[in-house]
Amino acid sequence: MFIETEGTPNPATLKFLPGRDVMGPRGTADFISAEVAVRSPLATRVFALPGVARVFLGGEFITVTKADDADWMALRPAVLSAVMAHYVAGLPILEGEEDLEAEDTDPADAEIVATIKELLDTRVRPAVAGDGGDIVFRGFRDGVVKLLMQGACSGCPSSRATLKHGVENMLRHYVPEVLSVEQVEA
Repeated sequence: MFIETEGTPNPATLKFLPGRDVMGPRGTADFISAEVAVRSPLATRVFALPGVARVFLGGEFITVTKADDADWMALRPAVLSAVMAHYVAGLPILEGEEDLEAEDTDPADAEIVATIKELLDTRVRPAVAGDGGDIVFRGFRDGVVKLLMQGACSGCPSSRATLKHGVENMLRHYVPEVLSVEQVEA
């Protein structure tokens, strides 16, 4: 098994590409600590390494965010080894069902919300996934779109600019009811 690594716009995060599905069509999973990663044998294995601060599982990639005091020179080979050991062991990526967080929307805005989600899925998420992250719709009320940045995008110095200058401008162009975009925390 050969695992490629790529940098991301977030210097604290590396993207690991195992050459096979990670989450596949199931979506993504973002783990902000070892405590919340218990349902993922892969994330638990990676969190067992000293210096791991966050693990994000994408369709075909894993992004790992290091702690401020960790060094990629030591951590990168350890993550590669952990990911390889997980796949060799044949363990599942996730166990059990994921609890989906409720979206904050007004039922009267269903058509607007559907348009926003389609734009995010077709124009934004592919680019964000290329950088090792994801963007998740969390709500739309009174013209404000609420989005959650995950993976390499969470805590990235350029994520606020991406939201305000990229995503907000694009949504406002195609959906006149959108007044602004706000980032929410997990």
